[in-house]
Amino acid sequence: MVTDEIAAPARARLAVTVAFVAHGLLGAAWVARIPQIKEHLGLSAGTMGVALLGAPVGVVAAVRFAGWIVHRWGSRATTIAAGTVGALSLVPLGLSWNLASLICSLVLMGGSLGLMDVAMNAQGVAVERGYGRPLMSGLHGAYSIGTLVAALIGSGAAHAGVPVAVHLSVAAAVLVVLLAAGCRDLLDRSIDVLPESGADEPASPARRGPAARAARWPLIMLGVIGLCSFVGEGAMADWSAIYLRESLGTGPGAAGLGYAGCAIAMTAGRLAGDRVVARFGPVTVLRTGSLVAAAGLALGLLLGNPVAAVSGFTLFGLGVAVVAPVTFSAAGNVPGVPAAAGISRVTGVGYLGLLGGPPVIGFIAQGVGLAWALAVPAALAGLIVLLAPATATAER
Repeated sequence: MVTDEIAAPARARLAVTVAFVAHGLLGAAWVARIPQIKEHLGLSAGTMGVALLGAPVGVVAAVRFAGWIVHRWGSRATTIAAGTVGALSLVPLGLSWNLASLICSLVLMGGSLGLMDVAMNAQGVAVERGYGRPLMSGLHGAYSIGTLVAALIGSGAAHAGVPVAVHLSVAAAVLVVLLAAGCRDLLDRSIDVLPESGADEPASPARRGPAARAARWPLIMLGVIGLCSFVGEGAMADWSAIYLRESLGTGPGAAGLGYAGCAIAMTAGRLAGDRVVARFGPVTVLRTGSLVAAAGLALGLLLGNPVAAVSGFTLFGLGVAVVAPVTFSAAGNVPGVPAAAGISRVTGVGYLGLLGGPPVIGFIAQGVGLAWALAVPAALAGLIVLLAPATATAER
C-alpha cells in the first residue's frame, strides 16, 4: 500500500508529461507539410494565410469554454478526449480536397488543442501541488521537445516523399495509441474541486462573492504577462527569418537560425527551469529572465548584423522560457478559482498576443521598418519585469 501511494504521484507525473509531449507532437505534426498542402490545393499565399487562421480561431473559441467543459467532465477526460479528437483531425487535414475542408480540419484541430492545453495544465498544477515543488517548466519543456520531434519527423517525411495523407494518418494513429496508453494514470476528478470549499463548480463573481472578485486582478495581471510573452514568441516564429533574410541579407539557410536558436534555448531553459524557480522563486526568475530577453533582443537589433541578431533571438528564447509555465502555474493556484478556470482565462488573454502580435508587428514594420517593429517584444519583455510580482499572489 505504501509503495502504491509513493508510486501514484510518479505515475501521474509521467502521464501528464506524456500529455504535454503529445500536445507538442500534435500541434507541429503537419507544419512541415504546409508547402505540399498549399501546392496540392493550388492556393495562393493570401488564401493559405486565410486557411491558417482556422487553427487559431478554433483555439480561441475552445479556450473560452474550457473552464466549463473541465468542470463538467473533468480535466483527465478532457485531456484524453480532446487529444484524441485532435489526433484524428490530422486524417481529414491530410486528405483536404479544397479550401473549406482544410479550414474545417484546422478549426477542429485548433479547438482540440485549446481544450487539451487548459486541461493538461490543470493536471500539471495538481501534480505540482502533490510534489510540493515546481514542475510546470519541465512539463512545458516536454511540450517543446514534442514540437521539435514532430518538426523533424515531418521534414524527414517530406524529404523522403511520403504522401501527406499517409504521413498524417500514421501520426494520428500513433498519437491515439500514445494518449490511450500513456495518459491512463492522469489524476481523477477530485483535483478539479476547489480545495478550500470542496465545491465542484467554476468560480464566478456572482456565485463566489468577494473571493472571486478579488481573483480578477491577479488573473488579469497574469493574462497580461502571458500576452507580453506570447507576442514575442509569435514574432520570433513569424518574423525572425524574414528579418535575417531581407533586412540583414543572410542566405536562405542562415535565415532560419534565428528561430532555431530561440526554440532550442527556450526548450533548454524550460527543462532547467524548475530547479531555478525552486531555488530563487518565480518573481526573481521572471524578472531576471525578462531582463535577459529584453536586453539581448534589443542589443541584437541595435548591432544590426546576423551574428548579433541570432544571438539576440536566442537570448530572448532563453529569457522568456519559464514565463508561460510560471504564469499558468500561478493561474491554477489563485485562491477561490478552480485551476482550469484560472488557466483558461489567462490562456485566452495570452493567445491574443500569440495570434495578434505577429500581424501588429507587420503593420508597425510597414511604417518604421522591421528592426524597430521587433523592438516591441523587447519592450513587452521589459513590462514583464514590472508585472512579475503577480506570480506570487497564488497560494501554493
